[in-house]
Amino acid sequence: SRKPTKLMRLVGSDPILSMFEFYNDCRVVASASIGQVYKARIRRGPALEAAIGKAEAAKWGGKTVAIKIQRPDVAASAALDMYLIRRTAMWLSKFRGGDIVAIADTFGMQLFGELDYNREARNCEDFRDLYGNWEDVVVPQACVPLTRKKVIVMEWIEGSKGPWKGPEGIEMVRIGLRCSTDQLLRTGLFHADPHRGNLLRTPRGDLAVIDFGMMSDIPESDRYGLIGLVIGLKQKDLALATENLLKLGFLEDTTQVDVLVPRLRKALKNATGGTGKASDLSFSQLQVELDAISRDNVLKFKVPPYITIIIRSLTILEGFALSVDPNFRLIRGAYPYVLKQLLSPEGVEQTPRALNELLVRLLTVNGEKKEVEWGRLRDLLVLAEKASKSYDPTKDSTDDEVSVSRKTIDLFLKFMTSKTGLFLKEPLVHELAEAIDGMASMGEANLLRLSRGIVRPLPGGNGPINERRLEEMKAVADVLQSALKVDADGSGENRRERLELAKEFAQEMIFILNDGKRREYAAPILLELTSVIQMVAVEVLEIRSSRAIRGMLGLMEAT
Repeated sequence: SRKPTKLMRLVGSDPILSMFEFYNDCRVVASASIGQVYKARIRRGPALEAAIGKAEAAKWGGKTVAIKIQRPDVAASAALDMYLIRRTAMWLSKFRGGDIVAIADTFGMQLFGELDYNREARNCEDFRDLYGNWEDVVVPQACVPLTRKKVIVMEWIEGSKGPWKGPEGIEMVRIGLRCSTDQLLRTGLFHADPHRGNLLRTPRGDLAVIDFGMMSDIPESDRYGLIGLVIGLKQKDLALATENLLKLGFLEDTTQVDVLVPRLRKALKNATGGTGKASDLSFSQLQVELDAISRDNVLKFKVPPYITIIIRSLTILEGFALSVDPNFRLIRGAYPYVLKQLLSPEGVEQTPRALNELLVRLLTVNGEKKEVEWGRLRDLLVLAEKASKSYDPTKDSTDDEVSVSRKTIDLFLKFMTSKTGLFLKEPLVHELAEAIDGMASMGEANLLRLSRGIVRPLPGGNGPINERRLEEMKAVADVLQSALKVDADGSGENRRERLELAKEFAQEMIFILNDGKRREYAAPILLELTSVIQMVAVEVLEIRSSRAIRGMLGLMEAT
């Protein structure tokens, strides 16, 4: 028989420990840098009721739990480590740029926060409230009444630690990526340490998160500002990139923007292995590139501490993904969830202000809500197809060759008729009216030319044509039309797909007409579409009547 452990000898005599029935001969089942984990069952009885009350005793009595106990001298060791790290950061700051003292302080707050198990229990409950009801995510319940600063008691979760190979490994990465993206874009409660030791695959195939010591709250404005910065750099939009560099705290003023933005774009390209594709971005390499810019004392550039936390977390997740499949690309895999949260944010009654500001800035010219940025809208639709269920983040694809499916069109129409996309209604009406007037004017000009001036346009007709805008709108229309594209010979898979889509559409219309609930659901969208059509018609009439009046008064400008 095994020699009795110190804990085993204490269980019989200690009134607190005697409330637990320990497994594994009272020996540790898992060990980490600051604590050790034991598996136990909470005994029912008067002692438990006296300790936590009858209601909590009825809830927890008989349950199997994980008990994490902090190592005795860990607080003193952490204090010494942080003292040395901070002194080193202060010394290094004399020779290099970047606010590394602030980064050291942020790390220190994370570290000492991890030492407080009461805080971890609260983090666990908050995370459980947000993600415990997801179908494929498991979050244990913290036994708050039995948790203390150096001891945390938590529901025991059965499961296997990674790395997981093959399809099941990819599925675990997908779930973890979807959860992390949701944290970054929607809730802001960000798990800063998603390594393999903190994640389990349950027997049912769900992903279990079991450690909540290192968490971070990312403000809404910073979350969407980070997306705006990446898009600005990728699209070579200097104004958008500068705006978000200032907002996020990378820069204090605009005096060095002309030098910094090219450096950042080069850093992003290097972090993609030279391809320049966002889908190939390596977060570990991005961290190296940003640090290289920070070290330069010439540029007054610094990486905000919370950005360091985000990149560190994504780097850990990236390493986890690459251990499953060396070809997996985190950004590529995140496409579905980023797009869905941008266009149709879940769990919110009202569109977050920061998200609304970002979308207005991205999808209208100069963020003025007057003209639609059709080029970006087309890019978003192409990206949307990469968000389809069949999209494989382990394989590359060429953007220009991506066709658009029915699901993409549904997402686009849902966005355009939702509260989130409401800001596009006014510029969309204006530009559709201008486009209709322009196309009518093109027809009138052709008719005038072919008839050699015999057939004259009606008053207000034959107006100016904005060919550039028409081309941009046509590009978006072509992307949507590709969903119904047919083979040149009119046969094959594409033809069958088109017939299937037509059949689905007809069935959907019949269901809406015959089903009261569906009619009620579709009514707001149909009303919105009717409203847009009416507004476009009115504006076309206004454009033509205004031009006719000016012509009659002799105020028409020479063209």
